[in-house]
Amino acid sequence: MAKRNPYRPRQRPSGRKKSRYAPKKPARVTIRPAADAKLKKVFATIGVPPKKPFQPDPFQIQALKAIASADCLVTAPTGAGKTWIAEQAIARLLAETGGRAWYASPLKALSNAKYTEFCAAFGAERVGILTGDRKENAEAPVIIGTTEILRNHLYDAMHRGETLHTDLVILDEAHFLGDPERGVVWEEIMIYLPTRIPLLLLSATIGNAHRIADWLSSIRSRPCRVVAETRRPVPLHPLFFHPGGTLMPLTAPTGKGGKTRLYKKVNDFVHARRSPRIAVPGKLPPFGDILAVLKKYRLHPVIFFLKSRADCDSALKLCHNNQIQDDQRQQMLHRRVNSLVSRSAHMADHKQRWFLENLAVGSHHSGQLPAWKLILENLMTDGLLDAVFATSTVAAGVNFPARTVVMFNSDRYNGVDFSPLTPTELHQMTGRAGRRGMDNIGFAVSIPGKFMDLRMIARLLGSSPSDVVSQIKINFSMVLNLLLSHAPDQIEKLLERSFATYLLSLRDARRGKSEASRADRMFLWRDFQRHLEFLQHSRYVLPDGRLTDDGLWASRLRVDQPLLIAEGFRLGAFPVKDPVLMAAVVSCFVFEKESDDHLDSKSLPKALKHAFAGLREALTPFAHQMFAAGFPVRPLFIRPAAATYAWANGAPWETVLQIAEMEEGIFSSLILRIADNLRHIRNLKDIFPEPAASASAAIDLILRDPVSLYQGGFQA
Repeated sequence: MAKRNPYRPRQRPSGRKKSRYAPKKPARVTIRPAADAKLKKVFATIGVPPKKPFQPDPFQIQALKAIASADCLVTAPTGAGKTWIAEQAIARLLAETGGRAWYASPLKALSNAKYTEFCAAFGAERVGILTGDRKENAEAPVIIGTTEILRNHLYDAMHRGETLHTDLVILDEAHFLGDPERGVVWEEIMIYLPTRIPLLLLSATIGNAHRIADWLSSIRSRPCRVVAETRRPVPLHPLFFHPGGTLMPLTAPTGKGGKTRLYKKVNDFVHARRSPRIAVPGKLPPFGDILAVLKKYRLHPVIFFLKSRADCDSALKLCHNNQIQDDQRQQMLHRRVNSLVSRSAHMADHKQRWFLENLAVGSHHSGQLPAWKLILENLMTDGLLDAVFATSTVAAGVNFPARTVVMFNSDRYNGVDFSPLTPTELHQMTGRAGRRGMDNIGFAVSIPGKFMDLRMIARLLGSSPSDVVSQIKINFSMVLNLLLSHAPDQIEKLLERSFATYLLSLRDARRGKSEASRADRMFLWRDFQRHLEFLQHSRYVLPDGRLTDDGLWASRLRVDQPLLIAEGFRLGAFPVKDPVLMAAVVSCFVFEKESDDHLDSKSLPKALKHAFAGLREALTPFAHQMFAAGFPVRPLFIRPAAATYAWANGAPWETVLQIAEMEEGIFSSLILRIADNLRHIRNLKDIFPEPAASASAAIDLILRDPVSLYQGGFQA
């Protein structure tokens, strides 16, 4: 059978399947605001709770007591006050022993936000930040950073034979342990962290918290206590929005053990032969009319969760009837927006600014620049916006709750296809409903449509959170870095400490199996050996498991495709004398999507075309070897390289976006990831001084407005 070219683009993701719940021959109705009589008492509770001195909840006190003598896993709903636990634990450490703390979060935006909070709490001189993009006050006793940076520090400490220079590690958003792409980083940290360092895990509610704690206790030789809070800080009331504009309860109690069922009128709607639709097929709902209904009953501010970035942007144009009537409020909004955009001409001229200032609505998604998203988050937190239209990704890790969230779909796009919402995903979305200290009650509104299964939503609202499963997997960067400090037989024992192996052992114990299933539990070791053999064949590792000289410097390339980049340097295939070309070709290893590479000659300079062709020609034999050995090889595309080349050469942002054929937030993220890769190349200055110098210069060329605002820690 002929070998497939490893550089051939992947197949495009499949489309969404049609829901069997979609009604036939829908009728379009006019929206007229109304509310079911059952909601009279509920709506009467809407308002702001009275101000009172802060009093920690019992679970917060319990968690502080636990971390004083053990590891602790705190699971609690969004907004319950997990950060307070971290702040108090750090304050106690600083006061009692003068120790050091590391606070790791999954997102750079979250790390930036926590840095601002902690500077206010502990003093800027005692807080530092390390995210790759930012490195400030790195020797401070309190360090905020991303989980990847913390994992890399653990690699370095093991290599030097030292212990990590901290006395407490806090992992925020610890349920990311189950993230398919990045969960491996969380698991590595938990495995490698020295047992002398207490571990405080802060998580959304998860179904198997005690299982995770038992695993940690087994590998860290110290107890891990679970502190669970299931009560929401602001009670949630689920609503149904009838296409005609009538609000009604989504569910009603059954009288059996607190269980619920669909409210009778909603159930009748679901089973009707010709249920009306709020919009004609293929058209967006009348968001302005929907918002008017919600505002009539004081259910704003609102987060609308939509299925795509394009829908979020288009929704703004359907809100023209949401004109701000209060002159004082509009002036306040104008002043705040002016203040937030003052650092950037690009932000000041943003095409969606008019909607912010005149309609008090905004669009928030990954296609937006990080600085623009931060502006929206600040305005929402200040209570100056009526609505934000967002994709479901905003539900995880971004802190701008509203009084109400509105959902149109019971599925979400997972990067490959559309799949039904899980309990945890729905809980994250509804966790944004209700602002602690600002709302007595929060609301989750479901609007019927083609991809909304109301019965499933009702069931998920009352279901237990999902279990977290191990996502650990072997990659070349992990293998190289573990071999820096461990012999292969030691690594085998290290991998036996994984959460995946622990879960398999429990499964086997339940089934009464022992030796016969040990092979199943050795899957990580077998995959490690497969990677090791390829590295030995490629002369990055010696037969005895020690790294070669090339393996030593390649281990410092802690990026997505370290081996291909390392091979490019071994072959002299990088344009090491030209920073612009260096940035452009590095983009080829960062870009993960498919790309239409049909470019006109103006967008494809000869120098870039020559450099790209030379790099691909040099790496193709090695890529074939990787592919033949069963390792994935992403294709190299020239379009992102052409866009990066133009940007590094000083081309206008709008021109570059036309070449890239990307939304500005997506291209900005690409630039930031290119900068991350260039930093790792820059760190090889003792081995490759000329490429390192070019990489350093390239970083300065590509990190400029509007990208540089985020890179430099844009603070609103």
